[in-house]
Amino acid sequence: MAFDSATSGCSVAVWQSGRVLAHEAREVGRGQAEVLLPMAGDALKVAGLSPQDIDGVAVTRGPGGFTGMRIGLAAARGLALALGVPCIGVTTLEAVAWGARADERRDHTVLAAIESKREDIYVQLFDQNLGALTEPMAVTGPALADQVRAYPAPLAVGDAALRARDMLSQEGFDIAISTAPAIPDTRLVAEIAAGRFDPNLGTPPDPLYLRPPDARLPKNQGRARP
Repeated sequence: MAFDSATSGCSVAVWQSGRVLAHEAREVGRGQAEVLLPMAGDALKVAGLSPQDIDGVAVTRGPGGFTGMRIGLAAARGLALALGVPCIGVTTLEAVAWGARADERRDHTVLAAIESKREDIYVQLFDQNLGALTEPMAVTGPALADQVRAYPAPLAVGDAALRARDMLSQEGFDIAISTAPAIPDTRLVAEIAAGRFDPNLGTPPDPLYLRPPDARLPKNQGRARP
């Protein structure tokens, strides 16, 4: 079973041996905590399975929205712990990169771009076969231009693809925009995780943060003043 609530969507998929048995996705601005687990229950009913039939849980671990990312990770880790099965993390960047069709990726570098809702965006570059070329990073226009300069014909995918194109156009680059979904597809998250499946996998995934939190402790470290 795969979960995603790290960006602007909320999605669940049940995947078995290369087949999608159930999939449900919603566009939600907030409120993933209220809908994610009921969606998972509905997906299991559609698939004709019970929780005890699950032998692994996959989840997007960021980068993305702090609250949604933590909700997805908590649900996935809790379910995996209760069932005694591995929990496998997949980044949002690789998930959206996998959404680009093989014919669309041919002779292109894939630029996965996820919205941070700040001045920067979250990006990672992949080759046409979806091998990672760079590490995930948070960048603005000049830094993004430095990254793509070494790689041919970027094809941008993700909910920040248009922002990436605008940033790069100001730096003298012209890039294409993929027709792939802008947010992670849990059917692909499940497929990626299946390739990493290990029944003895012990350490659950941690969230992937690419920028420090906006919240700061007060100077008195939260202690009441005398």
